[in-house]
Amino acid sequence: MTLLSLDHLTVQIGNLAILRDVSLKLARGEILGLVGESGSGKSMSALAVMGLLPDRARISGDIILGGVNLRHRSERQMCQLRGNDISMIFQEPMSALNPMMSIGDQVAETLMLHRKMPRSEARAIAREKLDRVGLRAPRFPLSLYPHELSGGQRQRVAIAMAIALHPKLLIADEPTTALDVTTQAEVLDLLRDLAREEGMALILITHDLAVVAGMADRVAVMQAGQIVETASTEPLFRTPRALYTQALLAASTHQPPPARRASAKPLLQVENATRTYPLPRPSAFAPHPELRAVDDVSFTIHAGESLGLVGESGCGKSTLTRAILGLDALQGGAIHLDGHPISPAIPSAQRANMQIVFQDPYGSFNPRQRVERLICEPFHLTGRPTDWRDRVAEALREVGLSPDDKTRFIHEFSGGQRQRIAIARALIIRPKLIVLDEAVSALDVQVRAQVLDLLSHLQATHDLAYLFISHDLSVVRAVTSRCLVMQAGKIVEEGPTEALFTAPQNPYTQSLIAATPRIPQHWKEPA
Repeated sequence: MTLLSLDHLTVQIGNLAILRDVSLKLARGEILGLVGESGSGKSMSALAVMGLLPDRARISGDIILGGVNLRHRSERQMCQLRGNDISMIFQEPMSALNPMMSIGDQVAETLMLHRKMPRSEARAIAREKLDRVGLRAPRFPLSLYPHELSGGQRQRVAIAMAIALHPKLLIADEPTTALDVTTQAEVLDLLRDLAREEGMALILITHDLAVVAGMADRVAVMQAGQIVETASTEPLFRTPRALYTQALLAASTHQPPPARRASAKPLLQVENATRTYPLPRPSAFAPHPELRAVDDVSFTIHAGESLGLVGESGCGKSTLTRAILGLDALQGGAIHLDGHPISPAIPSAQRANMQIVFQDPYGSFNPRQRVERLICEPFHLTGRPTDWRDRVAEALREVGLSPDDKTRFIHEFSGGQRQRIAIARALIIRPKLIVLDEAVSALDVQVRAQVLDLLSHLQATHDLAYLFISHDLSVVRAVTSRCLVMQAGKIVEEGPTEALFTAPQNPYTQSLIAATPRIPQHWKEPA
């Protein structure tokens, strides 16, 4: 039985058509994967269903939920539907949650508003829902605040809020983009179980085709605001009809050029690195317990080498990276770059040999400055040369952009273009080592393939070494020659990447690889 029907839905903002003649049907209890590149209209379709389009948007067509046309509902009536009949899990839980409210109060608020429950009764149900999503008492009391939770735990709070009133339709917009593979597998299993057990229909919006392959009953592919193909999941993967779908599937299995052979010269040497943090006392007069975030870690990166560093959230990757960049001091051990010690007091000339590309390029740029100023920022380490404008133009050309882009602002670019600008900024002072911190995790499959090819080309051109930090093991496998696996502050396994992925020895590595979503191999073969 059809629960949701979009009939010839069109959305315009000004003269720009965001959605064009979109038609979709979703049955009760069905899981629909909605895929397409950034800007294709996936999230805008979800916002249209939720009645959350921008004020200036003009909409035509019909949105029918359970026989009721939502186009004819007032804002007051839509407020009653949201949470009760339709719920949405947003991509970034830290932005979606209120930092000033405890997690218990945020889940209870939905029940108090829609069901007029007393606070005590609403909090009791909130406890049940948080237990249901894996945040069980007493480890996760209702009094915790969002900043006290990890990314995966915050996402579970957002899910608990969304399911509190047993909605008929749940929309999950990129719910696992920033999560490590084990947390991603847990969240996806949770969503699947909820859809089956609660009888909810689920729209899963994602750019990860492997996730869709393991979750969805049907798939709809969007391009430039239109649905270009809809089919059951396995037939669509086996025999895609639209050229765009074929291109997406090709990009999802794209293999960049193999990582080049490194030289024998050590570039970065990490020797017995240890970083500890004091934890709160269990009682007033008890000593502070100690968290060993990085525990006696040693490894070497050679000139021109690509080294992968993988592990779940909280394993110590970020703490170790901050120490390598000279942003945090170690309590034990030492780090040397090109023979020189690394510490927060490192001279600027030595710091210039390292650069970093962050996961969120938009967040790492000043939105008030033009691209030319943004790219030349690292010159504060070495002094701005007289030919700095020529160097900026050259860096833009190297990453596949036009020198004319230097006069534009960062908000005028797509996500993939911003990441290219971030790479240009890292290249401008010719470093020997670039740290890539989840540099492609938020990109759609086609843009990700382009950026990985670009990184391979730049490494060959400039003899760069990469430290590639990622939770996407398929990317690490494709672009690195050697890999480290980190758990609870320790390196638990290391070795040549292909050997480590083919025959992992450590149980933790085995669990990471087993949790990685993948498109079934037989789906890639002719039927």
